[in-house]
Amino acid sequence: MNEANMSARLTSGLESVKNDTGRVAFCGPYVLSAITGFGVSKIEDVIRQGRDLPPGRRPVVRGTYADEVEAALAHFGYRMELKETFLHKARKERPSVWTWMQKPRNAWAYYILAIHKGKEGHWILVKGVKMCDTFTEGKWTFVVDGPHRGCRIMEVFEVRKAIDG
Repeated sequence: MNEANMSARLTSGLESVKNDTGRVAFCGPYVLSAITGFGVSKIEDVIRQGRDLPPGRRPVVRGTYADEVEAALAHFGYRMELKETFLHKARKERPSVWTWMQKPRNAWAYYILAIHKGKEGHWILVKGVKMCDTFTEGKWTFVVDGPHRGCRIMEVFEVRKAIDG
């Protein structure tokens, strides 16, 4: 086996975000870029296709809803499934990212977590013991070293490659 094949097989499969927009991008497109490997500009185009925008309008995608993230993932051949919701609990009763990390889960699947970041909602991506989002500038870091350990979780979605059957 040659060296190129070996290095391809031994990589972790964690894609860094490709922010090809030349400007600041936001958490939804960041998370989707890390999963799919496509640039943020392509991700934003797909999200905008699902929005009712006047022809020719290409606004920055600042906020995304779960259904928009799910539709964009489906476009790229992935499925997103709600695994847990904590919206029925008061914010202080919701688990923190660190508490959730202690629970068993599929180490091979991606998990998109909707968390509280200040007064805003925020998407982060977790796979195994690593996480990626706008705060890590699209690079994967260990959750224990990441900026969101104490943030409260609203919802947890599992993302896997869709299997055509």
